[in-house]
Amino acid sequence: MNPKIWLSAPHLGTSEEDFVKQVFADNWVAPVGPQLLEFESAINNYLDASTFTTALSSGTAAIHLALLLLEVAIGDEVLCQSFTFSATANPITYLGATPVFIDSEPETWNMCPVILEEAIKDRIHKNKKPKAIIFVNLYGMPAKIDAILKVAETYGIPVIEDAAEALGSNYKSRRCGTFGHFSVFSFNGNKIITTSGGGALISRTKAHHERALFYATQAKENALHYEHKHIGYNYRLSNVCAAIGLGQMEVLSNRIAKRQENHQFYKEFFKDNATISVFEAPDHNYQSNYWLSCILIEPTAQFSVSDLVNYLAECHIEARPLWKPLHLQPVFKPYPYYGGTICEKLFNNGICLPSGSNLTDGDRLRIAAVLTDFLKNN
Repeated sequence: MNPKIWLSAPHLGTSEEDFVKQVFADNWVAPVGPQLLEFESAINNYLDASTFTTALSSGTAAIHLALLLLEVAIGDEVLCQSFTFSATANPITYLGATPVFIDSEPETWNMCPVILEEAIKDRIHKNKKPKAIIFVNLYGMPAKIDAILKVAETYGIPVIEDAAEALGSNYKSRRCGTFGHFSVFSFNGNKIITTSGGGALISRTKAHHERALFYATQAKENALHYEHKHIGYNYRLSNVCAAIGLGQMEVLSNRIAKRQENHQFYKEFFKDNATISVFEAPDHNYQSNYWLSCILIEPTAQFSVSDLVNYLAECHIEARPLWKPLHLQPVFKPYPYYGGTICEKLFNNGICLPSGSNLTDGDRLRIAAVLTDFLKNN
């Protein structure tokens, strides 16, 4: 039996173990330590902007803290991209606020600026001006960021950039993760780089960074004893995990290049196929890391998303449908939605194919052979 080819497996370099050994040698096995500070500094340096990184236990925690710092509270509304993983919207509900979901546009698959403005106008008309906007750079593809930020500025609504999947992507030659009032990264095991589990909140001011750190470490006041005036959270990243992250940052450019190579592989493979198109950047302003390579199947095809995903699974190759829109998820159905059926059509017709930076030439040959066999018989 062939070994399984995963959708996006962790990919370690050569120095992560050395960094972790140093942590153990120095006994910095805690949610504090020099590796944690170095990891945050490495992210700031990579972003090449005036940013302040707070390393956290997950990207979800980062979104939660961003909303908290924007003073989102019970009864508030937050505009949120519908076509994304549930972790984008879950923190809105943690604070007792209401997510208001926005459809995508077909070029980047991200939040549609036109529908965003329509939703804002309607919520204001209903005396429910949104407290914040969360847009996503889905699968590593930058959103129409300028247009989204322009709408947000017009109505005075702060923006959170969910760049969980977009470390290494660029919009108009500027790093994703540097837009809006706050940005978020994820270092989950399936991301471009991993700390096994982890994330980061990117703030624009030192004051916000310090406040995020305060909330992430149980909101302890500056006192000899444990004094608490606010509800805090246990969200700080472990120094051990940060050591892994330091090793991963050393190979980040290589990991991005490998993901982009996978994208080119799929583009070449499907170039003459009339029923399948590969998702790619609209123009040179959008430089995706292609965290995941995705395809769309024409509705006229003689096979479905599930047919192809199941066939690949039988051949020990992992693939998945695109994200199910959040406004269609049972847990979020009671909440408002603005838009048409763009993200629904993407979900019905799209697949994420194996995209890990550790795919070998042999893996790609095997994927090509399986896909060729499937298409020949369908």
